[in-house]
Amino acid sequence: MSTSSDAAAAPFDLDAAWRLHPQVSVRPERFGALLYHFGTRRLSFLKSPALLTVVESLGTQPSARAACAQAGVGSADLPSYARALSALASSQMICGRTAA
Repeated sequence: MSTSSDAAAAPFDLDAAWRLHPQVSVRPERFGALLYHFGTRRLSFLKSPALLTVVESLGTQPSARAACAQAGVGSADLPSYARALSALASSQMICGRTAA
């Protein structure tokens, strides 16, 4: 089980390349989206359309920071998006992307 101290021990790297986990399905909704991980059978809610835009563009942007910028996330809002992305990484909804 992940705790907030786990997230504090390993801060989310906004400058790393991330992607949606291949076993995750996205269902857009008015409020944002539902994410379902077929491997872990976990369900996550994205509570804003902007966060959905960030998550959907992670695979095509060079970094999470670039995906946030492309979605129009301002520097004042970046820490809250980093926390949301950290939670998604902890629950395996997103994963690191390595150069092939």
